[in-house]
Amino acid sequence: MKPTHDRLFAVNSTERFSEAAMEVFRYQASENRVYRRYLETLGTDTTKVNKPENIPFLPINFFKDFDVVCGTEKPETVFTSSGTTGMTVSRHLVTEVDLYRRSSLDGFRKFYGDPGEYCILALLPSYLERTGSSLVYMAEDLIKTSGHPDSGFYLHNYNELALKLKELEKINQKTVLLGVTYALLDLAEQFPGIAHNRWDELVIMETGGMKGKRKEMVREELHEVLMKGFGVPSIHSEYGMTELLSQAYSKGNGIFNCPPWMQIMIRDTNDPFSYLQNGRTGGINVIDLANINSCAFIATQDLGKKYDDNSFEVLGRFDNSDIRGCNLLVQ
Repeated sequence: MKPTHDRLFAVNSTERFSEAAMEVFRYQASENRVYRRYLETLGTDTTKVNKPENIPFLPINFFKDFDVVCGTEKPETVFTSSGTTGMTVSRHLVTEVDLYRRSSLDGFRKFYGDPGEYCILALLPSYLERTGSSLVYMAEDLIKTSGHPDSGFYLHNYNELALKLKELEKINQKTVLLGVTYALLDLAEQFPGIAHNRWDELVIMETGGMKGKRKEMVREELHEVLMKGFGVPSIHSEYGMTELLSQAYSKGNGIFNCPPWMQIMIRDTNDPFSYLQNGRTGGINVIDLANINSCAFIATQDLGKKYDDNSFEVLGRFDNSDIRGCNLLVQ
């Protein structure tokens, strides 16, 4: 039986998460043709899978070659990953757009409160210049939900954005500037006086990625430049991807936390079916219960560490994996 949305978003403890994850696994092992075939190929006896640690995770590359979806419903939208010419992109068939809206908005509220208190500014040139970006969809929804007259997207009009930030600073308006990394650096360099004083109500949130526009930087160096450029005490980050309907957030130092319906596990890079103790570096596996209609158990190509409080870091990518997505800075 398919778990209800309310059931998934009501998760508030480790025990309830495990119960919900097992319900989703049993549903998807039956109703997701691609995932079912994957389990059969592995020789998995689904009746013996009794806890999240025993669930096989679907390699993220399957979203490039197959329609990873439960049932036969037609998608209401299709999210696609960015990619260079000739690169096969991932496709996430979303059969319930309202589920993505609920996940992204409720996730934002968990970490930042009511979007209606903020002016949301989105500096996402590389994403706006293509179709199918889940990040643009999320930003558009936040902009609409904020209801602030100055909320909106910016492409290459840095001068207009710099002036808007100064206006908002004067009235101490709570503001989130969500931006692709290279564009935030461009803005800070072109307008070095953009923040003369510390503006406590400004959140600079980078989504990662130089998109070939700039040389890659280690996170500490990048955040130091951005903190100085915008006059903020920390740089926030968002960890999300085409294949997930939920996002994790960092409020500084590259340490991320998940909403209650999302968890990560760190797999051994030499044995993808074994898990490492907290504090050790391995591959990031994600359980995203919002992925009820696709696959909630994704083995990403990201490397990271998990800590005892369930927070985690993203430390880079596996060799020979496609360079794409959010917050994939090599440290």
